[in-house]
Formats: sequence, structure tokens, C-alpha cells
Amino acid sequence: MECAVAITAPAQAPSHSAVKPVPRSLESNWVARAKLLDKRVKEKPDAELLFIGDSITEGWEGKFATNVWAIWDKYYGKRKAVNLGIGGDRTQHVLWRLEKAPLDDVKPKAAVVMIGTNNSNGEDNTPGQIAEGVAAVVKKLRERLPNTKILLLGIFPRGENFNVQRGKITQINQVLTKLHDGSNVHYLDIGPQFLANDGILPGEIMPDYLHLSAAGYQVWADAIEPKLAELLGETR
Repeated sequence: MECAVAITAPAQAPSHSAVKPVPRSLESNWVARAKLLDKRVKEKPDAELLFIGDSITEGWEGKFATNVWAIWDKYYGKRKAVNLGIGGDRTQHVLWRLEKAPLDDVKPKAAVVMIGTNNSNGEDNTPGQIAEGVAAVVKKLRERLPNTKILLLGIFPRGENFNVQRGKITQINQVLTKLHDGSNVHYLDIGPQFLANDGILPGEIMPDYLHLSAAGYQVWADAIEPKLAELLGETR
């Protein structure tokens, strides 16, 4: 078993925004979506799999590309997966949602987590703060669902060409590897699979260089499938 180096949010009062749980209560669309997701959880107590994140995760519902539902149904329909992604969310918003979510009556075998790209905008948070925010999300999920295996994905690359934000994301992902413990938390960086050999992010994979096309979601599904099947106990 590999040993993980702990990355923890401050034990005292949160020292920065990425680790302070807050709702987006002034945004009516967010409030409605959060209520819908809570309803989904209540209506699916037999869910085996959760997807937790921002708009990139929400996009599994076809928000940015057509024909995505077919991919979702093929890979995750029989697994009774629940999509808990909300566009625009940052680590602090997911923290708040996990604190309030009706998770007491569900026992998913695994949860796929990918969050943090929105924290990387501009100077909002440093790489270290974002890594702490993601670690806080993992910690909260472990508290709420202690028997659920977490597949923590590295933040996906963004921007067509090499850029400062991609570098920031790379630094965050380097730290997130330390959360991998080989038992409860499994880190996987599939970001390179979206890139061409010259480092360009193809438009056919991410049309706006942030959100995935159907082809991009196919890459995602294929890339995590072996590990996800293992965590769900489907392989020997």
C-alpha cells in the first residue's frame, strides 16, 4: 500500500476562501440545481456511484454537447450513478453541498471527484490554497461516506495552448497526488489524454478549451473505466 502525505485544511477558522464552505444562495439557478441534486440522492438510495464536481461534471447531462447521455448510460446507467455537478462551483461550494446533502441513507461504492478549475481563475486562489480546498472536499466526503472509495481526478487542462493557468493546474495536481493512499482515496490524472502530442488541446475534444465535447466525455469514460471497475468490485 502506498503511503499518502496529508494535505489538510486549517484546523482553526478557515484562512482562505477555498476551504470555507459557502453556498451560492444569491444565485437562483444554483439554488434550484442544488435542491434538484438533493432530490436525486433521496430518490436513489441504491446509487452505487456518485460524480461530484462543477460544470464539467454537470456536462455529463448534455449541457455542452449532444449524445453525451448515451455515453453516460452505457458506462454508468447500470451502476445507478448520480450526477452531483453544478456549473461554476468551486471547492468551497462543494464543501457546503457535501455538508448539507442528504447522504445518510446512501452507500455508494465509489465517488468520482473533479473540482478546482474555477478556483484557478486569475488570482482568486493560489495553487496551494486550491490543493487545500480539494483536500478539504476529500476529507468531508470521507466523513460523510466513510465506506465509499474516492476516485480523485486531477484537474483537467484548459486553454488551447500552453498558458499560465495550465501551469497553475499542473502545480495543483502535483500536490493532489499526495492524497492517494491506495485504499480509500485513489488519485488519477487523465488530463494528458485530452492533449495532442504537441501539447495543443484540440477543439474537437474541448470546443471552448474548458468544457468537453461528446468525444471528450468518451475519452474521460474510457480513461477511468479500468480503475473505476476495480473500485466498484467488478474486477478481480
